Amino acid sequence: MSVAAEARRIRALRPPKPYVDPFAAHGSTVDEERRPDGTIERALTVFLAGAECPFTCAFCDLWRYTTDAPTPPGALPHQVEAALGALGAPRPDRLKLYNASNFFDPRAVPRADLPALAALGGSFRGVTVESHASTVGADSVAFARALGSTGGTRLEVAMGLETVHPIAAARLNKRLDLARFDAATAFLGEHDIDVRVFALLGAPHVPDDASVEWAVRTVEHAAARGAALVCVIPVRGGNGEMERLASLGAFVPPTLAQLEAVLDACVGIGSTAVTVDLWDADRIATCDDCRSARVERLRRMNVTGRAEPRVSCATCGGA
Repeated sequence: MSVAAEARRIRALRPPKPYVDPFAAHGSTVDEERRPDGTIERALTVFLAGAECPFTCAFCDLWRYTTDAPTPPGALPHQVEAALGALGAPRPDRLKLYNASNFFDPRAVPRADLPALAALGGSFRGVTVESHASTVGADSVAFARALGSTGGTRLEVAMGLETVHPIAAARLNKRLDLARFDAATAFLGEHDIDVRVFALLGAPHVPDDASVEWAVRTVEHAAARGAALVCVIPVRGGNGEMERLASLGAFVPPTLAQLEAVLDACVGIGSTAVTVDLWDADRIATCDDCRSARVERLRRMNVTGRAEPRVSCATCGGA
């Protein structure tokens, strides 16, 4: 099946997409984040509304937050201005512009808006944007220079490596191989741009009993290529394709115990700050009696980078 046909097949399984207003961000959060040197930053994440990513990854659940049409010029600066206007004091150290797509895809982020977005981000210590490795290039360097010219703001590009499992990686419909990912990280490093990486726990086509091992291997690969931060994301269902794969035995939703095992194994990997994504963590199946305590332990470890004893539970034993 061609790449285009596979994308059509995956999209056909999706439930209806909610209406997305391209001039209204989905929301924002302010969280503490640990940097590789151990310092703690306050990071403002703005969840932008804009055009959908063209890659149609099998596991993607971000499509529901995007528009079918190209992002209108001026829409993203408007969204960022509104989010900054609602900020209280003190001002965060980092601005994360997450558009559920690729920041350097002109259909998602019009090139004409890049100067305005650089000006809005120039008062922060760092700005993080997300991008497929294939869209990293000259626009990334130009945006980094524009940010730096306004006050020394550093650009960080977040890229999804997802998994280094060779069979699974080839079947995600992401159109990314390790050579392309490695070339993108090298390019960013050569231009003094920081790299953040997303890795999956529970990637489809990875055997469930090897899920933790391959998530850790993926983190190690990213760290060896100079990633400043790696965030491990438990794969979620809900897009139709993951339910199809689950029915075939090719996807088993990850458990909280597996997420704990990954973070425990990744404490102290080089100088890379490794975290786990706890968004919607309550959906991860586990014991009702200990879930909250276990999630809070992971939240603390995300910030401190230090190992903590596992939470004991008389009901489930920590399973």
